[in-house]
Amino acid sequence: MKRRIKISLLFFVIVIAACNTQENTSETSKQVESVFPKGKLLDSPNFTGTVWLQMMGAQDSTLYARFGNVTFEAKARTNWHSHPGGQVLFITEGKGFYQAKGQPARALQKGDVVEIPRNVVHWHGAADDSEFAHIAISLNSDEGGAVWIEPVSDEEYEQAVNK
Repeated sequence: MKRRIKISLLFFVIVIAACNTQENTSETSKQVESVFPKGKLLDSPNFTGTVWLQMMGAQDSTLYARFGNVTFEAKARTNWHSHPGGQVLFITEGKGFYQAKGQPARALQKGDVVEIPRNVVHWHGAADDSEFAHIAISLNSDEGGAVWIEPVSDEEYEQAVNK
């Protein structure tokens, strides 16, 4: 019950934050139509393809949660990784996939929610024909950040999107 309340509170904080953002018209023309800013282009070895990130909320939050808008270009994806405190994804735009290690990939679309338990190794990213965006919430962040493992191979990705 406590977990559901925390998730609900975080969702409402994100919605309120989105309502208070100012649109940059030059940036808006380049992105999927969204109430959330696309953010900055990521330069990280933990992603394959082109990905943007807009972190939201206070860095020193006593909620022990970090959250941000992540936008993936078609075919872009995270590496295999896990979160010590778990993670929740709110899909806001496009089509994509989530896959836990050893499980079949799950197709995702706008409006879907993915609850990822603590320490489950997984990846998420865009379909091969669509940009994809989600609000990613890392829960219990006082227990540590993402544990990055290895890239999702092209073969693993193709197998996931072609099922």
